[in-house]
Amino acid sequence: MLLERDGVDPDKPDEYDQTPLSCAAWNGYEGVVKILLRRDDVHPNKPDKGGRTPLSLAAGDGHEGVMKILLEWDDVDPDKPDGQGRTPLRWATLSGHDGVVKMLLRRDDVSPAKRRKLG
Repeated sequence: MLLERDGVDPDKPDEYDQTPLSCAAWNGYEGVVKILLRRDDVHPNKPDKGGRTPLSLAAGDGHEGVMKILLEWDDVDPDKPDGQGRTPLRWATLSGHDGVVKMLLRRDDVSPAKRRKLG
């Protein structure tokens, strides 16, 4: 209902630069992710202040359903590092989410050898 109102920006970040899509991905809300991605004014690869994208947030919390939805979008970089050089694969590995790790390793555009740049 909110998305139908004039003046509502579905891609407006909060004080941490997290968008509604970021929050939905982080919390595993697949239905909300699908609704937001149908809009032209939502950017699926938009990072927050820490450089984490919606995909990275979903990977770190093991939300395989959200990962599958996001990985279908051309605008989503599955190997994009955050501000500390951690990729979605790294977040999934650190958090012990085997299903997400396997999902990412099946892709040609994810490099398991990508090294973190220290700063």
